[in-house]
Amino acid sequence: MSASSVNRRRILSLWLPRLPIDRIQRFFSSAGLVKNNDPSIVVIKDNNALVIHALDEAAERLGLYISQPLANARAMCPDLKVFDADVVADAKTLSDIADWCDRFTPLVALDAPHGLFLDITGCAHLFGGEAALLQTLIRALDRQGFAVSAAIAGTSVCARTLTRQAPGIIVADGGEAAAIDRFPVSALGAGEAITTGLRRAGLKTIGDVASRAPGEITARFGARFSTLLAHALGQGDAPISPRKPLPDYIVEKRFAEPIATDTMIAMTLSRLADTLIASMEKQGKGARRLEAAFFRTDGVVRAIMVETGRPVTQSKVIDRLFRERLDALADPLDPGFGFDMVRLSASRTEIVVQEQRDLDAHVHDNDELAALIDRIAARIGGKRVVVHLPEDTHIPECAVLAAPAQHHLAAAMQAEWPARAESEPPLRPLRLFDKPEPIKVPFATVPDGPPHQFTWRRALHAVVRVEGPERIAMEWWRQDGKQLTRDYFRIEDAEGLRFWIFRDGLYEGEVFDGDGKPASPGWYVHGLFA
Repeated sequence: MSASSVNRRRILSLWLPRLPIDRIQRFFSSAGLVKNNDPSIVVIKDNNALVIHALDEAAERLGLYISQPLANARAMCPDLKVFDADVVADAKTLSDIADWCDRFTPLVALDAPHGLFLDITGCAHLFGGEAALLQTLIRALDRQGFAVSAAIAGTSVCARTLTRQAPGIIVADGGEAAAIDRFPVSALGAGEAITTGLRRAGLKTIGDVASRAPGEITARFGARFSTLLAHALGQGDAPISPRKPLPDYIVEKRFAEPIATDTMIAMTLSRLADTLIASMEKQGKGARRLEAAFFRTDGVVRAIMVETGRPVTQSKVIDRLFRERLDALADPLDPGFGFDMVRLSASRTEIVVQEQRDLDAHVHDNDELAALIDRIAARIGGKRVVVHLPEDTHIPECAVLAAPAQHHLAAAMQAEWPARAESEPPLRPLRLFDKPEPIKVPFATVPDGPPHQFTWRRALHAVVRVEGPERIAMEWWRQDGKQLTRDYFRIEDAEGLRFWIFRDGLYEGEVFDGDGKPASPGWYVHGLFA
């Protein structure tokens, strides 16, 4: 066997021509509603007119067709059952089917609006060969209530053409040109203008077009169509764009009898974790992002992901993280009629750096802290566990950055914060508001003085002690000069409460009324001292 035949690409194309109507009928079936035998169609608005977007087999037998005006269809069939198109729901259904197809290959790409590409290069033998894989996939989708056609070829364009013209065909490597030469030029999907131009030139089939010189085709119809034709004939191919990046490591377990109990699910994940850790250990790597995918027998796929702050090299840690994640799910894992496959993948890995752990107490403490953060993040979400990092800016609300603790723990431990002077009151309040709250100041010492009293949240506060002002000019190179200069004051009222307030804008310098005369600037409270 030659090297070229071993490394050849094999693309399986799926087409669900009745996806919109199949989705609606599946909904009725799952809701327990009895469907009558009336022909059914889905309509969509096109150029201010309702036309057929999808139709079932009964409607097709009556002679109805895609893009036919609804008025004409009703004239042919008064008992027609009509549904409105839902493009978003159709896309969600196609995405769910693509998730289910991950059981065959991790390289699944969308072929919008109602198709998929599966790169099955090197994996068909796991399912008994390409013919067996094709039939398994078609039968499974048929049981789920979808009309489907599929074909396999060496290029995605050729496979896509076959699904529309000769479903079920498996083209051997190098046989793409012969397999599609008799099909009409419209099968290439090049657009109505190019298809019409080819027909006017007397080129009615793909074989007719392929018989002409490539330069002639390019000059007449453009390089894009010439490239499309070459790919259809098996002369090179553009790679498909998988929906998900290929994980670094994948392990999975298939079951002849579906599993449904929590005990079996936990045991399966534990065994997969052992296998995954063993595979990564050979290359000195640990997992930072892990995903467990559960494939139900009815086609539903549930994926659960956990992240870690440090590379994981122990299967017991993976067990604990997924146990925390499963216990905290707002929507519990529903096995339905059981899972027939469980997959564990590491989508992000890092090389493990060996550290001296027996004598270094700090390393031991850091490990325990990182493990605690991982467990909390698995339960409540990684974005809710944060550390604070200093930012190089003097604007109060921007001086601190809240970052996920799992990814910035080391940076937080090494961060340097401004030192506080001993026996001096703090310069910044303990509590800083997300947004400064406006206060009413009846009068203040002009131009730079503090207020004598102010009203905040309907309460009047008499000022007895003041420190300030501390003038902070906004960063004009970032704010485009739109924000005003602030004068901050540390205020204590008669009740002993301490506030951090500021005047927004300089009197007679930045705040003017509609006539261009100086106006009173606004006052805000930005934080509270302990």
